[in-house]
Amino acid sequence: MDDRFPQPQRIEASRPWGPSAIAAAAVLAALIAAPPVDAATHHPRAHRSAEEVASRAAGDPIMAIVSLKSQRVTIYDADGWILRAPVSSGMHGRETPAGVFSVIQKDKDHHSNLYDDAYMPNMLRITWSGIALHGGPLPGHAASHGCVRMPYAFAEQLFPEAKVGMRVIIAPHDVTPVDITHPVLFSPKPDAEAQAKALAATAADVAKAADTARLASVTATRDAARASAAVHRLEILKTSADGQFAAAARADDAATSEDAKAHTAIAKQKAAAAVADLQTQFDAATADAKTKQDAVMPAREAAAAAETKRADAAKAAREAAPARISVFISRKKQRLYVRHGFEPVFDVPVTIRDSDQPIGTHVYTAVARTDAGFRWTAVTVDGAGGADGSAKSALDRITIPPDVLDRIASNAAVGSSLIVSDEGLSSETGKGTEFVAVLSDQPQGGLAMRHHPTTDGVRYARQRNYWDADNGYQSPRVYYYPQQRSFFGGWSSW
Repeated sequence: MDDRFPQPQRIEASRPWGPSAIAAAAVLAALIAAPPVDAATHHPRAHRSAEEVASRAAGDPIMAIVSLKSQRVTIYDADGWILRAPVSSGMHGRETPAGVFSVIQKDKDHHSNLYDDAYMPNMLRITWSGIALHGGPLPGHAASHGCVRMPYAFAEQLFPEAKVGMRVIIAPHDVTPVDITHPVLFSPKPDAEAQAKALAATAADVAKAADTARLASVTATRDAARASAAVHRLEILKTSADGQFAAAARADDAATSEDAKAHTAIAKQKAAAAVADLQTQFDAATADAKTKQDAVMPAREAAAAAETKRADAAKAAREAAPARISVFISRKKQRLYVRHGFEPVFDVPVTIRDSDQPIGTHVYTAVARTDAGFRWTAVTVDGAGGADGSAKSALDRITIPPDVLDRIASNAAVGSSLIVSDEGLSSETGKGTEFVAVLSDQPQGGLAMRHHPTTDGVRYARQRNYWDADNGYQSPRVYYYPQQRSFFGGWSSW
């Protein structure tokens, strides 16, 4: 494995994200100037007092690593670190849990539902039970109730760039990503992109055909209705004409003089002609209405069949489209789990050599596309396993069935990840989350004090709060008055 990520250097100017790079760097330098040399010499925490920004242009952030030992957060893109800042994690008894998380919600103007409406700006939530990264005061040591406080200016700069789904690793010690290659680390099939494009084109064609069939069905139904209405109108006119003919016939029979008979005969003849003409129109309209009515059902059936084809084609295209796939392998459960878009896909048994021995907790991320597939990085959160506790030795012990590996790799995209851990899935893993793994041998006071959601997302009530499968933790005040604060929060008093 190669360490592609250079050590950071504090600088006065930088290019963070987008066109406003120079302005953002200038603001950052003005707000958070480095401490004097004598302060750095005499104060044990002075070297962590200022943010650092990489001198190169930054890409999209894909990972945040929080070191509990150094009280520092580092943001990485595909090529290395891009931002770094001091933090304040959970105090003794309410420690920030070490483990693997991801951003599951963002709130620019968040207020705590647990701590007296405390202001937590630029909040990046990583558990529904209330652990988050956010702007806050930094006293120079761990002081929060479980969250990770970041400098206010740093949190404001990071917030618009951090996407929901960004990996967040909270490590007991200082760890960094390193490049790694291994057969277990999946790569997309060579023809996967072409196949995905072909299926997408097919889905588009099928969708157009379905729209055409639906329009034909609507048109057939409308035409049949209009034809039936025309028959009904002609039926009324014909009934009226029949009545007029009958009246003319009676008048003709009652006529006594030659002049009267001549007059009634002409009226009778006109009435008879009108009846005959309307009868012809009625017969033609009836035949036309029957033809159009007979066409309705086939058109509807064709539209239904086309709609089914549309759904099938869209599903095939969706499943083949490149996607960020997340895989979790638990030594504790001897199982492999797959998620896509915060939703479970499937899980299967997996073979781990020396399964009674620790394997550590490692996070592997596909950070870029290459000619051979993906470029992967590895972060060893807790290197307790293998001969040397390394990310490579952990992979050496894992055997994934080829068909499962093919299924995972079939449409994996940049950003896909693999987590290998001694731990099972945390109870924080559920609806609307990525995989969450918490290191069981590390303090978890900040997490233990909170009720956890159930893994299947079932709604249940507690005295002080309840878990909502759609919206996360809710308090009665927030539930009944959601416009006051965020739907998502920890506990709150009645």
